[in-house]
Amino acid sequence: MRWRAEQLPDLAKRVAIVTGANSGIGFHVARELAAHGARVVLACRRPGSATNAADRIRAAAADSDVETAELDLSSISSIRAFADSWDGPLDLLVNNAGVMAPPKPAKTADGFELQFGTNHLGHFVLTGLLLPALLDSEKPSRVVTVASIAHHGGTEEVVDGNAGPGYQPQKTYSNSKLANLLFALQLHRELTARELPVSSVAAHPGVSATGLFHDREGMGASPLIRAAAPVFVKAFTQSAAAGARAVLYAATEADPGSYTGPQRLGETRGPIGPARLSPQAQDERLARRLWHVSEEMTGLRYEWNPRP
Repeated sequence: MRWRAEQLPDLAKRVAIVTGANSGIGFHVARELAAHGARVVLACRRPGSATNAADRIRAAAADSDVETAELDLSSISSIRAFADSWDGPLDLLVNNAGVMAPPKPAKTADGFELQFGTNHLGHFVLTGLLLPALLDSEKPSRVVTVASIAHHGGTEEVVDGNAGPGYQPQKTYSNSKLANLLFALQLHRELTARELPVSSVAAHPGVSATGLFHDREGMGASPLIRAAAPVFVKAFTQSAAAGARAVLYAATEADPGSYTGPQRLGETRGPIGPARLSPQAQDERLARRLWHVSEEMTGLRYEWNPRP
């Protein structure tokens, strides 16, 4: 599909939150949404980086309606503070932020394995707490969860929350991205069963040049990887702007319950279209188990009909 960001519809009067919007895929998603008229909140754990990103977006288009908010997805208290401060309806939530394959095991503020806790549980809680705002949208609203081709390496052990013996950086990352897809698809089923006016979709950016390769809390914690990253990124990845296309399409045009990604070279780059799901990602039983585990771990149960 030769779809490009220029084909985005007019998003005037629409309100969007993009997590991890200070760089990479999230930045380009936020920039394009704002360029097409949306009010965009850059929800990031580093306020200074978010402010710089907002300034860059305004510099490209002075009339861009962007603002920043502090949000650390590795802390449930931070997520609750962000959600409690939200006022008004929400039209679009893009669950994009994440951490990738830190070489040594690490935990979130709440004691969860860092990748599972940030990439999946953080967005699980955020989406649940913002559901009332999504339901208050005048038009059908949408949740986009950013997954990865790495989910194909995930296994049924995803329901262990990466708490099993031994730490394997790439395996834990793969399980966290499988969790993203299981969550997005189960959220779609839950919303559909209740006939609620919110769509859940998923997308992945292929292999794109983003800050995940340099992040000192992820792969970039290794000096060797930080040194090799510029060469690898230049030779083997597409641009972050190109990677953002699948997410932008999912945010505006993709069918509810769909999964979008690049179509060439093993879905690493190229024009976008339907992405392949692993057998585990299609396992509804596994998705229900993960949902229950996520509720138990976080103490959050979704209020499906919060309005009086």
